[in-house]
Amino acid sequence: MSVTSHNNQGIWKGTFNAKLLLLLLAGGLMFWHSTAVAADGNNSTENVSLRHEVQRAIDRGLSWLEAHQKPGGYWSDEDHPAITALVLSGFQRNPDKEERDSADEVIDKGYDYLMECVQPDGGIYNKPALFNYNTAIGVMALLAADNPKYDPIIRRARQFLVNMQFDKGTQGKLDHPMDGGVGYGSSPDHSDMSNTLFALEALYHSRYLKQDSQSANTAELNWDAAIQFIENCQNLPKYNEQAWASGDAQNRGGFVYRPGESKAGKMTLDSDSGRTALRSYGSMSYAGLLSYIYADLDRGDPRVQAVLNWLKRNYTLEENPGMGQEGLYYYYHTMTKALTVYGLKRLKTADGDVVNWRKALALELFNRQREDGSWVNDNGRWWENDPALVTAYVVLSLDMIHEGLQ
Repeated sequence: MSVTSHNNQGIWKGTFNAKLLLLLLAGGLMFWHSTAVAADGNNSTENVSLRHEVQRAIDRGLSWLEAHQKPGGYWSDEDHPAITALVLSGFQRNPDKEERDSADEVIDKGYDYLMECVQPDGGIYNKPALFNYNTAIGVMALLAADNPKYDPIIRRARQFLVNMQFDKGTQGKLDHPMDGGVGYGSSPDHSDMSNTLFALEALYHSRYLKQDSQSANTAELNWDAAIQFIENCQNLPKYNEQAWASGDAQNRGGFVYRPGESKAGKMTLDSDSGRTALRSYGSMSYAGLLSYIYADLDRGDPRVQAVLNWLKRNYTLEENPGMGQEGLYYYYHTMTKALTVYGLKRLKTADGDVVNWRKALALELFNRQREDGSWVNDNGRWWENDPALVTAYVVLSLDMIHEGLQ
């Protein structure tokens, strides 16, 4: 396995200021590369009009969320604070500051509930399950508040997340496919690409706390091990020595859920030999791209370019590639984050078309918004029949699109 030394200097080296350029997104706080904030079309009339439409969709979505906050300050499910954390980040990222300020009472109630979920072990959860998922996304909501009073909580949550990193083989050696990754922190006992992304986002974007005296001698994530785990989820045999990893044209460069398992299933490569490959799929491939970026790999790194090429070949807004309608809104959300932070304004597809993905995705999301302002997936896989969760995904995606249209 190839492991790249992690220097932890910033995404796409030297282009970011760690605290001043924080932009808060769901499941992750993004530092924008200088090319990422350049607007498509130089503030053209079309962009101005589209931004107004985006803002209107955001406002309608947030109005629905405001009306559906529970009396206890949470959204949807009291046992899973990650949903509330996503919603809070959506309110905090609203481009319309006036509207954001008008929601202070709603936001305050949400943070009061989140504080009730902070545990003595540093985790942010209510029910003893999904520890990493709830804690990592909870950290992102606390960072979104941009309030120093939350720093001690974030500091302890960082250590909680670091302790979630897997070392299943010989301790201290990267000798198991799961080593370096992060899972839910509860049964089933494995690491996966989605939870690893959540943890890396939270740790990367709260790293400024490592520089203060209160964080002296605290543990840090093994970033080299994390890189190896990311490799172990990618269909790229040069870097992934597992038997299932395939370099065939359909799967090369894309990602699966975890070593040995793809939610998109398997495909037969050779009927005579019976050789199979795990199918790469859309949402996990965007998660893989983001994870490589957080792990500080160079833009031109072959692993980064391989997944980017897979994503270009499989670009679509009609489905989560490889999964159909399952996880569709998580796919939209992760795609928006990944292409934003990479700084890609236009995307060249397999048939040679050059797509203004921000505009295309915005129009798709407009058409999918329900009359009451919410969004929901008719397919309930991964909780996407929950309108609070899905509306939070979409609001945060539109927040990013709005910013990119400036």
